[in-house]
Amino acid sequence: MSNTVLLDNVTHKNLKIITRKSAAFGDNLPSVLTFPQEFRNIQTHYPICFQQDSQNGRYYAAALMGFEDNENVFLDQDHWDASYIPLMIERQPFFIGGKKTADGQETQVIYVDMDSPRISETEGEFVFMAQGGNSAYLDRISNILGAIHQGQEDSLNFFNALLEYELMEPFTLEVKLVDGSNNKLVGFQTINEEKLRALPAGVLETFSRNGILQQAYWVLASQSNFAALIQRKNNRIESNTLGK
Repeated sequence: MSNTVLLDNVTHKNLKIITRKSAAFGDNLPSVLTFPQEFRNIQTHYPICFQQDSQNGRYYAAALMGFEDNENVFLDQDHWDASYIPLMIERQPFFIGGKKTADGQETQVIYVDMDSPRISETEGEFVFMAQGGNSAYLDRISNILGAIHQGQEDSLNFFNALLEYELMEPFTLEVKLVDGSNNKLVGFQTINEEKLRALPAGVLETFSRNGILQQAYWVLASQSNFAALIQRKNNRIESNTLGK
């Protein structure tokens, strides 16, 4: 269980964050939550798929990075082998949340998980400057958390539009690996491209104006990354085999 506390420049004046990527820091994830405003960057490396939350029924988008638990084929020891790292990875170990002000208004504040293995006082990026101001690193984290907060609302609008016009469909991916094993990726959905193209002109115009059309095509374009993802998995299998 995390030990999440409100970040402040007095209690955490010496706080540093280890930013390198490693399985030891929990980066060995097969998928991670992603948001429409980062689809442009995500689709350069990762397949984007949709899943439904079994608890609340909401849909969300996930960037795929592996095929099994504790597997991230973009993670190579302490190096992330891609030019773009998803926001939900980059924000660790920080969270954004609401806090009531003295006049009863709610403001967005930053929390930090003090049980995270990234927490340090001896190595990493300083969170606060010596005089108490935000470091450049914390300013960057604040921007990331703001994008995530906005992304949650954008996701709701994106999926409401897809659901209204019944544009989603389930898919199954059969994966045969170099070791002879057969794997099947199930439980995901994507966009039905034929239905998308067949939308009335007025709907397409609205989708284009509010960015949903472009986001939808980024999702479709991302499907080409499955071949590269499978190749990365095969390379890892071959490397492990040679290392035995």
